[in-house]
Amino acid sequence: MEIEEDEERRRQRKLEEALEVKSLRRIISAYLNYPEAAEEDVRRYEKSFKKLPPAHKALLPHYPSKFQNLRRCISLNSYFIFTMLQAFEPPLDMSQDVDGCKDPHLENFEHGHCHSEERNASSCQSASTSGRMCCSNHAQACSQEKSNIMSNPTTEEVKSEQQHEPIFGSGAGEVENNNEIAECCSNDVADSNGNAFSSPHDWLDPSLQLNVPLVDVDKVRCIIRNIVRDWAAEGEKERNQCYKPILEELDAQFPNRSKESPPACLVPGAGLGRLALEISCLGFISQGNEFSYYMMICSSFILNHTETTGQWTIYPWIHSNCNSLSDNDQLRPVLIPDIHPASAGITEGFSMCGGDFVEVYNDSSQIGKVTGSSYSLHIVIFVY
Repeated sequence: MEIEEDEERRRQRKLEEALEVKSLRRIISAYLNYPEAAEEDVRRYEKSFKKLPPAHKALLPHYPSKFQNLRRCISLNSYFIFTMLQAFEPPLDMSQDVDGCKDPHLENFEHGHCHSEERNASSCQSASTSGRMCCSNHAQACSQEKSNIMSNPTTEEVKSEQQHEPIFGSGAGEVENNNEIAECCSNDVADSNGNAFSSPHDWLDPSLQLNVPLVDVDKVRCIIRNIVRDWAAEGEKERNQCYKPILEELDAQFPNRSKESPPACLVPGAGLGRLALEISCLGFISQGNEFSYYMMICSSFILNHTETTGQWTIYPWIHSNCNSLSDNDQLRPVLIPDIHPASAGITEGFSMCGGDFVEVYNDSSQIGKVTGSSYSLHIVIFVY
């Protein structure tokens, strides 16, 4: 009887992991599909513009150049995304053939227990440090790791964006999105000196990416916009309205906290990790918990692989034609991050943990992994 139960548990774990891998592949594919989906939007704009009568086109003479500017913005967003994916270390074996699994229980398990494509590997991550995205006082060593991606094909554009200038001009410097995907995600990658080496990220091969629904790519666009709130100077006002009252209350409730044994704070729904980091800088042992891999992939990259403030240039507003007074508003660049996480003065023990909150912290062993001992106090913060 016990042997049968053990076999059933092993089969269940195998099915769960297969489902997690399938979900994670879909999320990674959503990131990889970003440039193609964005380019399709631009082509749709161009098609609509060409249908206008000459008299109406004469009222919008700047539109052709705007379409080219949109393409350059998409290229820079794509470069950030592909660099981020290169730095991501999946907590699961992505080489396993999920589609080839013929277990009839897999489909039943998927329909019965998973209603979200953002399902995170909570059981794996709560049991293994390799499954947790962590940033501590030792993270400076991580931040010094350089990406093994070829030199940015739009390096000159990146330099010009540091001045926050709109990128109007000819399309001579434009880089095709497909070439950029191949450059950033191919198995044979070269460094800045042209030395080729094999990339371990076979799961990033564009030929293996899935065709995902547009709603998945919309989540990627949402992440790009959310970065502004958490990691850009432009989001400071919103952070002050949302995060500052929490930080002030924590400071008031624990004015005499010990540096040798600081109180521990848990932040469920940590998103891109800024609030968890600010709490750590306040002198608390802080752990952020996040369910969504869309969020975790991005927060891990910013927390662990940032080398300087304003290292990356993104264009978060290009996918919306609403609420902009001018094209310059829609095409304006945003520099991220506004602080260097590893130099922000975080308290030792700061970390990010991926997985469903109830599943992860229902495991009593997880508490000891946060601080090295049990929680000195419990603080749960929900930010809506």
